Amino acid sequence: MPSQGDLDRQIEHLMECTGDTREEWNVQPVKCPVTVCGDIHGQFYDLIELFRIGGNAPDTNYLFMGDYVDRGYYSVETVTLLVALKVRYRDRITILRGNHESRQITQVYGFYDECLRKYGNANVWKHFTDLFDYLPLTALIESQIFCLHGGLSPSLDTLDNVRALDRIQEVPHEGPMCDLLWSDPDDRCGWGISPRGAGYTFGQDIAAQFNHTNGLSLISRAHQLVMEGYNWCQEKNVVTVFSAPNYCYRCGNMAAILEIGENMDQNFLQFDPAPRQVEPDTTRKTPDYFL
Repeated sequence: MPSQGDLDRQIEHLMECTGDTREEWNVQPVKCPVTVCGDIHGQFYDLIELFRIGGNAPDTNYLFMGDYVDRGYYSVETVTLLVALKVRYRDRITILRGNHESRQITQVYGFYDECLRKYGNANVWKHFTDLFDYLPLTALIESQIFCLHGGLSPSLDTLDNVRALDRIQEVPHEGPMCDLLWSDPDDRCGWGISPRGAGYTFGQDIAAQFNHTNGLSLISRAHQLVMEGYNWCQEKNVVTVFSAPNYCYRCGNMAAILEIGENMDQNFLQFDPAPRQVEPDTTRKTPDYFL
């Protein structure tokens, strides 16, 4: 059995190998074909189902738009697999930051407690949350499709404004970086106060102006549960993609991923939860070698 020291060194090595993420940009360029994915939230077996439906890496290029941890039973396994794939296939997978890739949020919604339960201390949680600071905030597919976790910000009119942000920090409680990870589209025009308590709501007029100013055809984002796995805003200039089926193991929703083809053609693949879900025995004693 590995000692705690061996485990720490293995995880530290994995984190060091992902140092390339700090060299990626706030607006990370991505080429097509690529498959765009929304929230996973620790639903590891459903992530495996996603790869079964969409194709295994590196045969399929992937862009994940954040929220890998919290709420599901298997945040550790989920984020470890995605980071390992990033290390192995750097140019084949892009992993963006979501609002749950945060120290404060993960202490409330499950990832911190899961790390304590599985490893007996917070070292693994600390290593991963340190890494989260380096994840790109947004991606840009072929200069046309702007991908991010949450939404737009009244402080950011252009992609160059996004590129100028200092992202190497814990997610702030307010300001443009916070907005990119927390905001939501809305049927009402203009900017609105978000019921989440962070970020803003933004109307179709705001999205249309942002797309026009930056020469974009579409904003692709995640962050919101949508029952069919994907949802278009009225003007079809914003699409929400959600990739955690039966969210929290009780919502009954489908999941979806968005395939962007060689010619920028768009195809949604919907999927149900993995057929066999194994619930962990969360009450079992932590093995001594993790103490």
